Amino acid sequence: MMRASRNHPGWWAALGHRLSGLALALFLPVHFLVLGLALDSDAALDSVIAWTDQPLVKIAEWGLVMLLTLHLGFGLRVLALEFLPWRDPLKTLISLGAGASLVAGLLFWIVAL
Repeated sequence: MMRASRNHPGWWAALGHRLSGLALALFLPVHFLVLGLALDSDAALDSVIAWTDQPLVKIAEWGLVMLLTLHLGFGLRVLALEFLPWRDPLKTLISLGAGASLVAGLLFWIVAL
């Protein structure tokens, strides 16, 4: 049985912030590997860039942008909780920020296809 505190939207937002941060942390070694290839040789970088034209990689890039925007949005929520007085309009702004994150990710996906 789920505790009442885990049914609160704030708990889910905190969970989303932590999970998106962990997923981004898992991506970082791959990113550094590609940067290392760019420093190593032009041919290695060109092969990685050619590999990124695959549809599955494009979907993964969309997922990465979604993770970044979610992490940013949830991080702004944490900052708002820490530094701003809590009011009902603030909840609306946070919801609008989450919606803007989703729209940004969807626009990136549309442009990438």
